[in-house]
Amino acid sequence: MTEDQHHQQQQHEPRCHCTVDESGNIAWSLELPEAREPRLLLRRRTESKGTAAEERPSHSLALEETQGGRWVAVQPGLPALAEGRWDVYVVERGKDERRARPGLRDLRVLLDGSHRNRTSPVAVRIPYATKDGYLAVRTWLRTAHAETQSLRIDDDGMTVAGRLHGKRLGPRATVVLRHRQERTLHPLPLQQQADEHEFVFRVDYANLLRPGQTGPYAWDVFVQPQEEADMVRVGKLFDDIPDRKKIFVYSAARLGKRGEYEVRPYYTVNNDLAIEVSTRSV
Repeated sequence: MTEDQHHQQQQHEPRCHCTVDESGNIAWSLELPEAREPRLLLRRRTESKGTAAEERPSHSLALEETQGGRWVAVQPGLPALAEGRWDVYVVERGKDERRARPGLRDLRVLLDGSHRNRTSPVAVRIPYATKDGYLAVRTWLRTAHAETQSLRIDDDGMTVAGRLHGKRLGPRATVVLRHRQERTLHPLPLQQQADEHEFVFRVDYANLLRPGQTGPYAWDVFVQPQEEADMVRVGKLFDDIPDRKKIFVYSAARLGKRGEYEVRPYYTVNNDLAIEVSTRSV
């Protein structure tokens, strides 16, 4: 496809604006002159290769016409969309479906999302522009979630402050680090703060080293609200950033007698908090 052809294709692709409110509702708006029974279609991506588009889970939303060929719809926060990535399409009667381009995205309400208490299930939606310039929605849907509010790094470890959503902290709540490869657990004390949701914990990196283990390995971070309760993933979901991994890059601490270990926290592709330990030649 030539550059001119690509430009012409973009001109014919609908551009969709959206606004998110505190309840998770998304107000959609787009211009579709002379459209016939248009609707928005959110189609979830799948990791299964070869899955036909029509076989992927989808959510359809009817559009209503206002003035000047503008069409609008409000997608309620409930029912919540399954966790994943949803591509946005425009469908009109008698025409092939078209992927939507991103217009104006008003996501200001998401910026202070970590300060509002969320009930279970915890549902998050972030409209965003994909790498190839289309509109999509990143979603999370979890029974509970432990939101990172601050992460302070020093030479020996890190201190994390956060808030638990969807559950309450019991008197014997702990933090649990789980070795991703070995699945072994490393519990840590958790300092409960002013209420039954706020917490602080510290990780000393030296306790995460595995002498003799070569190659990088990772520890995933969880909060266990009570004894025998399911562990809750710690991460950062409540803002307007759909992908944190390559944006928030933290410095590594060097440990070991010769500085042969490098340890650093990072956010995974799902915006969950983890700690990577790697060895280096000295």
